Amino acid sequence: MRVSVRLFCSVSLSSVLVAGLGVLTPLHAADAPAPAPVPAVVAAGGRAPDSFADLAARLLPAVVNVSTTQTVREADAEDDDEDDQLPQMPNFPQGSPFEKFFHDFMNRQTDPNAPPRRMQALGSGFIIDPTGYIVTNNHVIRKADRITVTLQDNTVLSAHAVGHDDRTDLALLKVDSKKPLPFVSFGDSEHRRVGDWVLAIGNPFGLSGTVTAGIISSRGRNIDQGPYDDFIQTDAPINKGNSGGPLFDMDGNVIGVNTAIYSPSGGSVGIGFSIPSNEARGVVEQLRKTGKVSRGWLGVRIQNVTQDIADGLGLSSPSGALVAGVEKGGPADKAGLKTGDVIQSLNGQPIEGKALPRLSAQLPVGTQAKLGLWRHGKVMDVPVTIGALPETPEEAPAKAAPAPKSSASVSFADFGFTVGPLDGAGRQKYNLPTSLKGVLVTSVKSDGTAADRGLKEGDVITEVQQAEVGTPAALKQRIEAARKAKKRSVLLLVHDADGLRWIPFPLSAEDAP
Repeated sequence: MRVSVRLFCSVSLSSVLVAGLGVLTPLHAADAPAPAPVPAVVAAGGRAPDSFADLAARLLPAVVNVSTTQTVREADAEDDDEDDQLPQMPNFPQGSPFEKFFHDFMNRQTDPNAPPRRMQALGSGFIIDPTGYIVTNNHVIRKADRITVTLQDNTVLSAHAVGHDDRTDLALLKVDSKKPLPFVSFGDSEHRRVGDWVLAIGNPFGLSGTVTAGIISSRGRNIDQGPYDDFIQTDAPINKGNSGGPLFDMDGNVIGVNTAIYSPSGGSVGIGFSIPSNEARGVVEQLRKTGKVSRGWLGVRIQNVTQDIADGLGLSSPSGALVAGVEKGGPADKAGLKTGDVIQSLNGQPIEGKALPRLSAQLPVGTQAKLGLWRHGKVMDVPVTIGALPETPEEAPAKAAPAPKSSASVSFADFGFTVGPLDGAGRQKYNLPTSLKGVLVTSVKSDGTAADRGLKEGDVITEVQQAEVGTPAALKQRIEAARKAKKRSVLLLVHDADGLRWIPFPLSAEDAP
């Protein structure tokens, strides 16, 4: 898994905990005692507990090994050759983690016309109900033809997927058992603090029933895994095969689902990520009831408010969620939200940009929420009816439109880019829709401010300081007006391959003609 941080740097978060160790023979621990109420482990004076043994003995029976088999065709694996050179760094979630790891681990090349191969993968899970409901990661059972679960006492049961959720990488399994199964319960992850002790139990490298201990290292981590990132970071050692296993607090409650690690080498370096139980609980409940997940939706594209953006807008502090786009016909559009609005609160609670998609997704569809908005220096409360998140984004068909009249190009030397009219030739060259309006970026200096801030040739500038621009001359006029108003920075709304986003530019020099 590689995560690219736009504009300035990139971070490699490799070795997502894919479950793929079928070439190893699992080593099962000895039978555990019958389940009993799990006592809290309290360390006097905040010191480390003398032992985790009693707690681990009572939790182990509810943690299971998840084994899957999958049919892999060589023709489907041809695109993974580049990844095969990096066995410790699978590119999750694109492609199948099963075929990537095993094709690499076996270190062999086969004929593309060879018959399909059967591959096995191993992961972890935990029982949340005595009737046999089991939580694991979606990438553990993704595309599996057959799923089996091995209990701590070596009982092997067939399982089927009740449902899965790609956005949070969670899945719910069901097994049938003649007797009630040991189980664990979700705890309250919201009240777990950085520095609290935690236990991780799972099946790393096929070694079943492995218990590791550590602390919560951080909260609210965003690793660009998806729109709802809010991971618990822990230094409890977790490795490949721990995927889907539980992270316990000292009361024996599940406060996280182990999902990913940061690792240049593929093994634990003390930085692991778990889905918080308060998020996982709601997803699992929906999967159990309907087999799918329904989420609330506002219909806005947002970005964080940086200090440069705050300066450009005239905000007193860099906080809130800046609206970079409003989905036509969506809840926000119907409520009157506009590009350039800053959402500062949701139902009275202050928010940051990255948190808005996750918080709005948790709201029931059809309910009314109150957004606290900042717009052109004014603060207002706007009611909005929460919609249902569409399964796939709808794209309006492009309509033919006459090309705008050409006008002279303008160079902004201090920013390091040049713009020209968005005409028919430019639309064809950069595959831009006819409905898009603005000014085309025709060149960008590699060592300039524009390049540093992610502006690229072929991008389209649609607004300046929340006002539309249609010609290079209008763009120059708007920037000059911001300079005369003694703005510290100017905000450009840019359409690129990823959609719309605001880019701030510092106003420190005159534009070149």
